[in-house]
Amino acid sequence: MAKRQLAGHLLVQCLVEQGVTHVFGVPGESFLAVLDGFHAYQDQIDFVINRQEGGAANMAEAAGKLSARPGICFVTRGPGATNASIGVHTAFQDSTPMILFVGDVGSDFRDREAFQELDYNSFFGPNTKGMAKRVERIDDPNRIPEYVARAFALAMNGRPGPVVVVLPEDMLRQEVDASPLPKVFPIKAQCDPHDLVIFKQMLERAQKPLVIAGGGGWSVESAQALETFAQKWHLPVGCAFRFQDTFDNYSTLYAGDVGIGINPKLALRIKESDLIIALGPRLGEMTTNGYTLLKAPKADQTLVHFHASADELGRVYQADLSFNATMNAAALALRDLIPPQAEQIVWRAWTDSIHQEYLANLQPQTLPGPVDMAQIMKTVGEHLPCDAVLTNGAGNFSSWLHRFHRYHGLSKGFKTQLAPTSGAMGYGVPAGIAANILTQRLSFTIAGDGDFLMTGQELATAVQFGAKTIILLLNNGLFGTIRMHQEREYPTHVSGSTLKNPDFSELAKAYGYVGVKMTKTQEFEPLFKAALARDQGTLIEIMLDPDVITTRVSLSQIREDALKNR
Repeated sequence: MAKRQLAGHLLVQCLVEQGVTHVFGVPGESFLAVLDGFHAYQDQIDFVINRQEGGAANMAEAAGKLSARPGICFVTRGPGATNASIGVHTAFQDSTPMILFVGDVGSDFRDREAFQELDYNSFFGPNTKGMAKRVERIDDPNRIPEYVARAFALAMNGRPGPVVVVLPEDMLRQEVDASPLPKVFPIKAQCDPHDLVIFKQMLERAQKPLVIAGGGGWSVESAQALETFAQKWHLPVGCAFRFQDTFDNYSTLYAGDVGIGINPKLALRIKESDLIIALGPRLGEMTTNGYTLLKAPKADQTLVHFHASADELGRVYQADLSFNATMNAAALALRDLIPPQAEQIVWRAWTDSIHQEYLANLQPQTLPGPVDMAQIMKTVGEHLPCDAVLTNGAGNFSSWLHRFHRYHGLSKGFKTQLAPTSGAMGYGVPAGIAANILTQRLSFTIAGDGDFLMTGQELATAVQFGAKTIILLLNNGLFGTIRMHQEREYPTHVSGSTLKNPDFSELAKAYGYVGVKMTKTQEFEPLFKAALARDQGTLIEIMLDPDVITTRVSLSQIREDALKNR
């Protein structure tokens, strides 16, 4: 019979049973019994103390991406939960397993608008347009094992995503004698064998097939199976928005990333294709370039859609053939399909030309200013270890990483890209810190000036927990993406997009990082090599010409074109 213990201790014990080693959060008086549980089990699980709940939720989301099991975040009621909502929304749009535990008002105060009380079902809105897959409240402490196991199952099964679990303060203080349930594993939805035969026939008839891979639920095994399938059939493979590590970018089959700032030639190839094999992505707005690369609801191309959730199949696109299968099951089934003889694969030249267009796109345009960001990204790629984790938030600055960095791919044994498909600013810094804490691998973050100040305080968390990250901060004094759109739409009415910034290199030093500043391309390599060599985290601030707004065109050119078209 299990020993009697505080419900808060039982909750921590349940997390340990699920294999959780780190949780992220900001402490609150509403879950003191859980904090005491972390103390009781401190040799098995670490509570990483964040400085703001948004940073904590982003770290938990990053943990979910890295492990394919739910990242765990603890916050207090009201303001704590609302601050954390950004990470929950990112987990929802990115299909990342995550559980947010919220300490709540006591049951005897409920429904009186007590101090910091909130209706979590209304706020997190579990539905296809909400922030969470489900919101649950544990009123009976003896049912904690049941609720925790169900939260893990919900977060991982179907389309992975976030679950919110509400914890009344008085419930956590009760004594119970319940025991944790065994570790939960995701259900393996399989491909229908009959439909696989139909798919093989469709592929054999194709002239210009193209794979778009991405979304949640990928493992090393499934990425390796995808690589084998593509090699057998000599298929071009593009990666969905911010899932560029799904497929080896050094492969001769790689087509490029299918997202914001897509190579115009790849966009044309997708439109020309007669068979799109969407393996994992939900085909959202960013991957489809505003639903134009594939027209909704019925694409011009023949569309075969593989997805882990039946709810996603047919929700936006009516595919010609759909598979409700996990990525492991789908990729393994495709790997075992027997291809025709090499001479019967008529799209070889098509695949080869797409890859050559990807390589050509790595050659940059000439842009103004003394800092050549394309060269800097090339230097980063030359010196970063292949297992380094690269992270970014949202902003035009991220396009340098997306266009010019070549990911070795999950098939090589490591997940190496953490980025928000939700377009959430402030994600990169906490994600990089979490990645280093969890994996001990080097984390490299590229951030903008506006992006960094959303969560830059988490450098304090990094220093406290011994995390080493290298942050490349592009300081152009702008909310760059907004200014770009503003110059295009209202070129003579600039408003609300200019920033007065602190000295970021000095700010980094205040937190305990090494902070350096540079203004010329040739200064970067020695600074970066020194950052790689030291044990301490480093922030390299690049003073970037505001005119260098994207990888393809300057801000002044955008303005000039807009004025001509008025």
